[in-house]
Amino acid sequence: MPSLERIWIKRAHRGPMDPASTATLVAGRGVLGSADQGGQRQVTILSKERWAQVRPALGITVDPSARRANLLVSGIDLEESTGRTLLVGACRLLVRGETTPCSRMDEACAGLQRALEPRWGGGAYAEVVDGGEIAVGDEVRWEERVLPFQPPPLP
Repeated sequence: MPSLERIWIKRAHRGPMDPASTATLVAGRGVLGSADQGGQRQVTILSKERWAQVRPALGITVDPSARRANLLVSGIDLEESTGRTLLVGACRLLVRGETTPCSRMDEACAGLQRALEPRWGGGAYAEVVDGGEIAVGDEVRWEERVLPFQPPPLP
């Protein structure tokens, strides 16, 4: 079952990523206590599987917190997910786009920025649509798209 594997809160710009077992997501704002609030980039999300594909290229073991994302999820492919809604526990996150790796990645580990560039390796960023409490182990899944009602054609 896809799940929330890890949570990090960045309490200051360029500050450390503090691990947490729970967090509060605030609609229209982001992670409570995080330095990044509002805008479209309220929560950043990293795929555990994509991270596992990137690590061998680095030649050393690097903790996923080096990517500086808020959430690490497993069983979810974030590639090309712009416009989709991700459910994390009872919270809804609208994916706004790909998190493009920046030079901060190379500060954490030489070559990390380049290793993360293909196929959304840096993850995705999202807006919090419906907030609430989240915890490591929560189920994560894509919200099913509900198509508008289309009456059947007349015979």
